[in-house]
Amino acid sequence: MEDAAKETATARRVIALLTAVVIGAVSAVLFVFPHRSAPNASGPDALATVNAALNAAATVCLVLGFVFIKQKQILRHRAMMSTAFVLSSVFLVTYLVHHARVGSVRFEGTGWVRAVYFAVLVPHVVLAAVIVPLALATIHRGWTMSVERHRAFARKTLPLWLYVSASGVLLYFMLYF
Repeated sequence: MEDAAKETATARRVIALLTAVVIGAVSAVLFVFPHRSAPNASGPDALATVNAALNAAATVCLVLGFVFIKQKQILRHRAMMSTAFVLSSVFLVTYLVHHARVGSVRFEGTGWVRAVYFAVLVPHVVLAAVIVPLALATIHRGWTMSVERHRAFARKTLPLWLYVSASGVLLYFMLYF
């Protein structure tokens, strides 16, 4: 029992550290590094398109992972959720590189479209920060076969992670098309 408590405490520290690193890196790129507010008139930067594709692929993997677990196909579920995590992690790296290079892209829509854009953007940004520790904790509990705790976390994590991934793709299209 003591080993399990130590492992849980270690996992919590690692999850907290990774969360702080991710949020710190995103904050640094968005708020500390000087950069311009780039207009979107020239179309999307190649990395913006890569980011949208990574988010779309992660969304598909999350949905397939959900379908597989409902069918009790645990190995396929694990493969899809692990792939979604890897895709989201690669997305994070390319997101940081993209914003360090290009800066923030100004949304140029007006009227009700602008309101819709910000109605999607604000929860996307907030949940993107929240999803980091939730996804890490959920994955850790799945890999360590803490099934009941994994299931309880997954019920909260999946809809939030799906929103972040899918809304990232929607925001890309709203910005550039």
